[in-house]
Amino acid sequence: MDDKIFYTTVFISLLIAVIIVFFVVSIILYHRRYMQLQRERIVAEITILENERKRIAADLHDSMGPLLSTIKLNINSVQVNDEHDKMVIAKSGTYIDDVIRGLRQISHNLLPATLERKGLVDALHEFIRQVSVKAQLDIRFHTSGQISIPPEKQIHVFRIIQEITHNTLKHAKATQLQIVLSREDGFFLVLVKENGVGFDVGRVKAESTGLGMKSLAIRTDILNGSLVIESVLGQGTNYFIKIPVG
Repeated sequence: MDDKIFYTTVFISLLIAVIIVFFVVSIILYHRRYMQLQRERIVAEITILENERKRIAADLHDSMGPLLSTIKLNINSVQVNDEHDKMVIAKSGTYIDDVIRGLRQISHNLLPATLERKGLVDALHEFIRQVSVKAQLDIRFHTSGQISIPPEKQIHVFRIIQEITHNTLKHAKATQLQIVLSREDGFFLVLVKENGVGFDVGRVKAESTGLGMKSLAIRTDILNGSLVIESVLGQGTNYFIKIPVG
């Protein structure tokens, strides 16, 4: 009788253990699947966003710009004798020039033409010059080694640095930003360092609802790289990105 109770107890214990293990494994698999679906969703959003940026930038540059130039040419070809009409035509031409410059700036912000024509390093120099004109931020950009990142990867590296720079301008209250792009031992290394107010990295990652912080991680993942963010309140933030050359 005692043996029967013993074996029954053992059987029930084993059964409970199996149920618990099954339950835990199911939760782990579900969580992994959920995270994978979340990653795939964000990757899709980023891909769609970049495709739309490229399409709109091309439309603005190739269609709207020439069309407005043609309109200005036609307006200027109109012969008028009244001085007021001449003034209206001259002002209209000025307004069209302003619109064309605005469209070019929007097109550039969507997808820098320099990135496609001259590559990542020149595009970053151009981006930094533009930011430095408008912002009270001392930005230093350095390169080391042969920076020959494949074209399909350059856009992600550019967006990562762009996002970090914008976050620094918006939140960090920094006065200095240092960007270093180098190649060492089969890896492209990106170091971005700023001297701002710092933040709680874990909390920001957990509470972030937009694409900003998530896009840094996802774009790095797309590049098969790694991202480390180190921040101390009152002492600024460091971003380390490591990307395989191959």
